[in-house]
Amino acid sequence: MSIAQKQLFGWKEIDELGDLERLKLVLEGLPDEGLMRCLERERGHGRDDYPVRAVWNSIIAGIVYQHPSIESLRRELMRNETLLGLCGFDVLRGDDAVPTAAAYSRFLKGLMRHQEQVREIFTRLVHTLTQELPDFGQTLAIDGKALESYGNPVEKKKGQKADGRRDTDADWGVKRYSGVDAAGKRWEKVVSWFGYKLHLLVDANYELPVDFRVTAASRAEQPVARELLETLPERYPDIVERAEYLCGDRGYDDHKILDAAIGMGISPIIDIRNLWKDGEEEKLVDGSTTVAYDSQGTVVCFCPVTLKKHRMCYGGYEKNRQSHKYLCPARALGIHCEGRQQCSVGRQIRIPLAQDRRIFTPTARSSYKWKRIYNKRSAVERVNARIDNVFMFEHHYIRGLKKMETRITLAFVVMLSLAVGRVRHNRAELLRSLVRSTA
Repeated sequence: MSIAQKQLFGWKEIDELGDLERLKLVLEGLPDEGLMRCLERERGHGRDDYPVRAVWNSIIAGIVYQHPSIESLRRELMRNETLLGLCGFDVLRGDDAVPTAAAYSRFLKGLMRHQEQVREIFTRLVHTLTQELPDFGQTLAIDGKALESYGNPVEKKKGQKADGRRDTDADWGVKRYSGVDAAGKRWEKVVSWFGYKLHLLVDANYELPVDFRVTAASRAEQPVARELLETLPERYPDIVERAEYLCGDRGYDDHKILDAAIGMGISPIIDIRNLWKDGEEEKLVDGSTTVAYDSQGTVVCFCPVTLKKHRMCYGGYEKNRQSHKYLCPARALGIHCEGRQQCSVGRQIRIPLAQDRRIFTPTARSSYKWKRIYNKRSAVERVNARIDNVFMFEHHYIRGLKKMETRITLAFVVMLSLAVGRVRHNRAELLRSLVRSTA
């Protein structure tokens, strides 16, 4: 019985192509020659029952066709002679041409030994998209994702080796979510899992990965986020040059992350945690007795006569002064203020970022622009959903950190290769719809 595949492209011409044509599109865009030569040199003059390039192509085919395991892929190769030939195997050998499970296991171990070259394919694809799309990397988003391990969560002992059942690299991760509901009641949700954590930096417009790290589940998000930002200028200088915004949830509200982004000329659009003391609602701006701000960056002024509070009008960011400008609401909106003549604010007031580096960032938190850009953060969630549903990480058989990192890298390589194919077919506007489910 044939397996119903999901369509991997969103425009009519590509939808009409068969599965094999889509696989061809992926394979043609992969800059994998360096890795292939390396693996072939490593094999040397040994037996070549299963050619390196053919096995590699079949693994890529397994990802494209969403096979959950190597055995599922092997069954497909045994019954699909055309796919067998496209991957590069000798179809005249019949089922004997299909690599054994042990052969695939050895090949995957070889990929793990050459993880840097596999990662280089990912890097080169990102550079290709940077060249093809002038706005790629303009808005970045960062987030962490739980990757569960289904190995036995046995306590790791000194000298203990992986046996295929235990996962000695994984550990327990915990994430807390909290907030306030519509009734003003505080709530908290705690989620725990055994496995790993994917730290992901994506392009928020095209919903494609830019960089990532895979760690044990217990690794905190903020230190890894700082690592991603610190290495960004070296790995992708073109993206740093064009990047304007970095979106993230309140888990990334950290002085070092904010400073790293601002230092590269990127405006952080990161939700803020309220770290003020209980009962503390507003603080006066330095040097003023009538202008104050709250923990969310909303700026207000007080009438010096009636002490009535008004929200000030945002007047824009002055980059050369690294200050935000706020306008008197009485002058800007015509609001009646009895103390207008006595007010020391005058027409406007400037609040430097140094007033509070967490609250005052280059894009004002109280502005409509901040909210509009922050909404793009959901791009990471859609990429995460794609990892689970399209690339089969919701239910997998992966054990060990190196294997998990290799498989994640391969999934992203396929994702980026599909994107490159779309761009080269002059349909970049449909990049985000990587998969359309069949009925």
